[in-house]
Amino acid sequence: CALRFMDANGYAPAPAVTPREGTTLPAVLADAQAGLFDPGYGFTPDVRARVSALLAGQAGAANATEAAYAELLRAVCDHYADAMPFLFSEDAASWLLMPQSLLAEGSILRRVTDEMDKESCKSSVEVLGWLYQHYIAERKDEVFAGFKKGKKAGPAEIGPATQLFTPEWIVRYLCENSLGRLWMLNNPGSSLADSMDYYIAPDGDEPHVEVASASDIRVLDPACGSGHILVYAFDLLFAMYEEEGWLPEDIPAMILQNNLRGLEISGRAAEIAEFALMMKARGRDPRFLERGVVPDVRVLEVAELDDAERAMLSDAFLERMDLLGAMAHMSEVGSLFQPAEGDADAIRSELARLAPSAESGDAFAAALATKLRTMLANVEAFTGTYHCVIANPPYMGSSNMNKWLSGWVGKRYPDTKRDLCTCFIEHGFNLARSMGYSAMVTMESWMFLGSYEHMRKRILDERSIVSLVYMNHMVMRIAFNTSATVFMNGKSELAGAYTRVEYKDLDENEKPIAFPSDAKGFYRRSADSFKSIPGTPIAYWASDALVRDFEIATPLADIGQPKQGLATGENARFVRQWWEVDQRKSKYDCSSIEESVSCECKWFPYNKGGDFRKWYGNNDCVINWENDGEAIRDFNGSVIRNPSQYFDKSITWSKISSGSIAFRYKPHGHVFDVAGTSVFAKESQLKYLQAACNSSVLHVIASMLSPTLNFEVGQIATYPIIKSEKCEGFICSIVDSLRQSSQSDWDSFETSWDFKRHPLM
Repeated sequence: CALRFMDANGYAPAPAVTPREGTTLPAVLADAQAGLFDPGYGFTPDVRARVSALLAGQAGAANATEAAYAELLRAVCDHYADAMPFLFSEDAASWLLMPQSLLAEGSILRRVTDEMDKESCKSSVEVLGWLYQHYIAERKDEVFAGFKKGKKAGPAEIGPATQLFTPEWIVRYLCENSLGRLWMLNNPGSSLADSMDYYIAPDGDEPHVEVASASDIRVLDPACGSGHILVYAFDLLFAMYEEEGWLPEDIPAMILQNNLRGLEISGRAAEIAEFALMMKARGRDPRFLERGVVPDVRVLEVAELDDAERAMLSDAFLERMDLLGAMAHMSEVGSLFQPAEGDADAIRSELARLAPSAESGDAFAAALATKLRTMLANVEAFTGTYHCVIANPPYMGSSNMNKWLSGWVGKRYPDTKRDLCTCFIEHGFNLARSMGYSAMVTMESWMFLGSYEHMRKRILDERSIVSLVYMNHMVMRIAFNTSATVFMNGKSELAGAYTRVEYKDLDENEKPIAFPSDAKGFYRRSADSFKSIPGTPIAYWASDALVRDFEIATPLADIGQPKQGLATGENARFVRQWWEVDQRKSKYDCSSIEESVSCECKWFPYNKGGDFRKWYGNNDCVINWENDGEAIRDFNGSVIRNPSQYFDKSITWSKISSGSIAFRYKPHGHVFDVAGTSVFAKESQLKYLQAACNSSVLHVIASMLSPTLNFEVGQIATYPIIKSEKCEGFICSIVDSLRQSSQSDWDSFETSWDFKRHPLM
């Protein structure tokens, strides 16, 4: 694939895998048949002699033409090995046995030249990233199938499960609003903004890091994959150097030596990233491959010590348990590792102590020294801080992590441990220098979920969100919502810029038709506006009036008590549809636990949530609560919550919904479930709360506090209720009417236990 890319762009002396127009054999082979060997490849006399003998039928090979091509292909790889040792040297991971039948119709060679068309190769090195996405697709499917069966991700699964190619426009947004922003703030007169289609300028004087020149800027992608972010950062940096007056052919080497670093746990992905950067440089500088410059893309490699190796190390070094643990699991923790002070010096000290033994031929000491050098390379990869940390980090929930990784992440990232991508958000601030930028595209969960509230508060108190794009599912070709966020590692009093992109807002090339989209709204929001909302969700679309409501209103929990209910531990054992059980053992209107015991019945109404329905209804299930739930209380796995509220009047909602929230009235008689969460209060207060919670205003608030459509008790407790004494009686009368209409509708069908006759009768 790499050779085809160079052929298509005219970087090769003679096309190594691509036929010339009107022919079928690769050009380098067709030339050899004519007795020509392109001097650009530096073919040795031995190679020329072997190829000529094969093509003349003098070597006795079964398929002389293919054998001759294999010789040429190896020689071409040798030619590129000096410039790109990571990909073409005999030590590289890709130096495999020569594939068979390379020249046959339908071979991998033919497929590469056909499917990597010249237009795709010439337009962008992005084609290489898509190839890698295709390369790991089957393995990725296997890993996710394993997750569904309860398997956990180990070192072999994390890469395929989390590697995701980032669409170009999102890469541009992240880079332009971090790296590009840094340049514009330091060079207000720069014309760079004219070429940055996704740049959103700050609305005022923003604090920033002072940089004297382009060569001072350091950019890191801590999970670089196939290098898409680094490649576009290269383009921006090239424009910056040009503005400073550097010669175009001198700039590529300066960028790769001064500005860019990538970290990765997958050696194959890192090869593609390095090659992509080399091709970017070669496209600007025809002599770049001769300059001996390679990109700074580092593979974080495992270095696990066995008992014998540990016995050769000093006690002081062995006390660095965090270092040794991370090194043994580097293919899992990757860039989330943060060296402790003195780690590098401690490794160097051990290497110096082992040197005499290793140099004298002690094979065990030499092997240990190799592992220590790997450790040192890993630690040194984290030296310094960066002006811009830009990434599409891995997404993996803690439920899919193996036991070791889950424990390691939980200890070091307690506020963000529930997903690797949120750990990367937190770690980005460790990697970025003060007032620098950390730009990442991640899952939306950190913006809203209660489990990330402490994380949000720290960001709003200590850092700044300078720009955010909220993306609905499939915008990134994945079936959940994401957010591309540019954070500043410091405080700014300026309001951040927020916008939204849905899949229908994309054109045929899956890029936004307009950006930012006026149709979706463009907002400037300060950190204080989020702090005013309970739970500090990043609800950027909330109006000033709505934010003020939270400041002046009474929280719902001060009027009624939202409660979670019972979890039986096994509904199939204890819960039935009401028509499945003996009606003589059923009672639908108990007013207390005492009455439920004295009536000697077994089955009672069970509130389990259910479909979207307002005011009244979803009365389908009954639960075995005989003798105050004796069987359930004795069952291992059941959780009895708030039993004092069982059989009380309430209003209830479904905890999980596929749409908006709806509140229903439950008269005396119901036990309530963990999914049929409920609010308890006096009757008049229940009516007012039900009116408020079913209003259009509260639906806006519900979507703001629970955008994932998981309506938790803690969120409902914070709903702002503004009571109007003079309207309360009128509102309660409306609620009575709506409840009655909804109940009449529910009872008009035979699925209601209060059914009398069909209304058409």
